[in-house]
Amino acid sequence: MAKRRRLAVPDTAELEEMEAGFAAKPSLNPFESTSSTPPIAQVAAEAATLSGMANVTDRVELAKDQSDAARWRDAQDAGLVAEMLPLDLIDAEYIRRDRMVEDEEAMAELLESVRTHGLRTPIEVSREGEGFGLISGFRRLDAFKRLSKTDGRFATIPAFVRGAGSGQGAYVSMVEENELRSNLSPYERGRIAVLAVGQGVFETTEAAVDVLFAAASKAKRSKVRSFAMVHEALGDLLQHPVALSEKAGLKLASALKEGAQSKLREALAGAEAIDPKAEWAVLEKAMNSSLSPSNKKPRGGRPQQIKQLMPVKLARGGTVQAEISPDEVRIRVRLQGMSEEDAQELIEQIVRHLD
Repeated sequence: MAKRRRLAVPDTAELEEMEAGFAAKPSLNPFESTSSTPPIAQVAAEAATLSGMANVTDRVELAKDQSDAARWRDAQDAGLVAEMLPLDLIDAEYIRRDRMVEDEEAMAELLESVRTHGLRTPIEVSREGEGFGLISGFRRLDAFKRLSKTDGRFATIPAFVRGAGSGQGAYVSMVEENELRSNLSPYERGRIAVLAVGQGVFETTEAAVDVLFAAASKAKRSKVRSFAMVHEALGDLLQHPVALSEKAGLKLASALKEGAQSKLREALAGAEAIDPKAEWAVLEKAMNSSLSPSNKKPRGGRPQQIKQLMPVKLARGGTVQAEISPDEVRIRVRLQGMSEEDAQELIEQIVRHLD
């Protein structure tokens, strides 16, 4: 049997010598003036050309990717990219809400829409320490919380992370959203201006109204200030403030300017749990008795009986707010997890301080 020869790979020098031989070999066609290109050289040239084209394409794609990444980062920094956030990291009470009463029928419709179609518009939050504070989207967040109890798909919610913080920008965003989606009642507009001042976001109620309702007419802002006055003077005693019509609120504001605050507060404090109609009857009776001809006082500007004190932030989180008037001091403590025993001890400390 013949012995098989083992094939050996030629070295580089041998390949170069073969190529030189092909280049020197005359053409078989006497009319061909160009020299024959070695096959190996031709293949190498074509490969180099294709490689060069691939490198150019890669560089173009890389530049495009880098540009897209830069635009994406800019959009994310501007709060235009929705992120999926766990519900338990979002503080729904980060700022005081303007909406006082929720429509359960509307909430049922929202729940069904979110369950069927998902959330079409992300909520807005601001980064706060290890978590996030809710700026707008209270009802949407509430819907996700309700649905998450039975469906794990709703344990996280799409959110735009804004840089508004808890300052004026956060309040403006919240008010603008509710004005567009479902109009606030006149009382709620005035109330949120007062609450924003109480949290130190604005120096005065007038400034708060001018910023929060900047798009409104001068006449509308004047009405908001009138309802803010009603909330400052009677908000802690009114049982159905949202039911006040615009006409009723303006009448109350006028009575307060004429010095009827004490009479109105006495009447509300003595009233039992009543419906909106009965509550307004109590207020009208108090206004009529206070504004009898012998007791009428000259009209003045905005009453200054109630003064908002600067809020104090607690180290554990939360705030202590206070209002003072000629005949009382109202203190509000905003703190999560406060027990009944701690609240009672706080009251006793106040009593000891005043005795």
